Amino acid sequence: MNALDHFFTTTSPKHTPPAGACPLALPSGTLLWLLPHRAVWWPSADTVFVADVHFGKAAAFRRAGQPVPQGTTADNLARLDAVLAATDAQHLVFLGDFLHARGGAQEPLWQQLLPWRQRHAAVQMTLVRGNHDRHAGDPPAQLAMALADEPWPPLPGAPVLAGHHPQAVAGHTVLAGHWHPVVRLRGRARDALSAPCFGWGDGQLVLPAFGAFTGASPVALPGHWQPFAVTPGQVVRVPAGG
Repeated sequence: MNALDHFFTTTSPKHTPPAGACPLALPSGTLLWLLPHRAVWWPSADTVFVADVHFGKAAAFRRAGQPVPQGTTADNLARLDAVLAATDAQHLVFLGDFLHARGGAQEPLWQQLLPWRQRHAAVQMTLVRGNHDRHAGDPPAQLAMALADEPWPPLPGAPVLAGHHPQAVAGHTVLAGHWHPVVRLRGRARDALSAPCFGWGDGQLVLPAFGAFTGASPVALPGHWQPFAVTPGQVVRVPAGG
């Protein structure tokens, strides 16, 4: 842990980690917190990251005639509220796939997103474009969201980059999404369940999908990577390869 991270995490009540968070010290000494909200908090940068919200996905499916759940946008916004309340972060970074498809990026979606953005007008927001964003188009200007292409430095000079697609960049840790990773947890009674997870390895930290209607990815984490399972209210380190 470097001196700045040590100061923020030991002397500032504002930077007290939320309940259930799991620390991750990067090779540079930077301290990140993996949150049970499916987000990553970087206290010394006053920044929180989420990946793969996929706003408008359910609406796009309904427009295609498929029966899907209602209320996913409201659920996503409520959980983003919880992330901001838990961290008091002043910068929210979306690691790609903010929007799912052009068919779901319609007026009913903006009627929910714009009031939410106004409630958080003091929070800087950045979208690092993902593959779905490039097809769906950029959010409207009223959302006051900065746009960036990957890999993007959230804090110039720091060895941390933000992207959507997992990728290795020498001398840096890259935060990304895209894979929607999950891990299989097994109990003593031979019961098992799948849980969303963070994946850490080879200078990359892949976040679980944040969106309420995203599903899991068939892409498995590399066997030597360290998974961190997101369980109700807590992030738990899972043995690598297990």
